[in-house]
Formats: sequence, structure tokens, C-alpha cells
Amino acid sequence: MLPLDGFVTVAGSRLRIQRRAGTDERPILRLEGHAGREAVEALRGEPLMVAQADLPELGPDEYWAHELEGCTVVDGEAAVGVVRRMVPLPSCEALEVERPGEADLLVPLVRDAVRSVDVAARRIDVDLAFLGE
Repeated sequence: MLPLDGFVTVAGSRLRIQRRAGTDERPILRLEGHAGREAVEALRGEPLMVAQADLPELGPDEYWAHELEGCTVVDGEAAVGVVRRMVPLPSCEALEVERPGEADLLVPLVRDAVRSVDVAARRIDVDLAFLGE
């Protein structure tokens, strides 16, 4: 999610957002100093980065994908694996969990599947029985 106003870093430059439209998945931005088609074409394909301090505040039980990547996943005291990435699904988002010696596991981010998330401790407790494991 990009801030409605503020700054983004693109192609190594920190630029002010003058206007925002579109969706979070496909934002349309007007950036300061980049008026006209040629200026914008030069930025095509460049990732948009937002400083942590500029991110909007999240509600309870909401997390940024980068906060969950690399977290240890457990079922109670039993180790399950490590979060590789967050995957958008049609009805919710899921964690792709890398498990040593086993196939990856998709864990939907729903209350029945995820008991708790402790970002500070880098630990996510899931219910493998609910997931059919």
C-alpha cells in the first residue's frame, strides 16, 4: 500500500507524490519533476520503495509482508518452517512456508489457521491440524 501523499524512492531518487489514483496493486502516481510521457517512460519497470517511517499505520492483526518474511513458523512447540513470502489469493493472503525436506506449505492468514503472530519475536504459531497436516 502506497501512502496517499508523501514520498517514494524510484530509480534512486526520492520523489514527492503529487497525485495518486488506481489501486494498491496497480497504483497510478504523478511524481514531482516527472511531467510528460518521456519522463514517466524512463521510470517504467522501476520498483517503488517507501521508507518504513512513511508507511501508513496498520490496524490490529494487519502486517506488512516484509515483516513476516523470514519468521519462524511453529505449531505449538513443534517447528514447521520459515516464511518465504506472502502470497495473494482470491479470498485472502497466505504465507508460503518453506519446510526442510518437505513440500512448501501454504498457510492462509485466517484465524482458524494462524493462532498468533509475534513480529518482534519473528514467530508465527499455526494450527497444522486445521491445515490438514
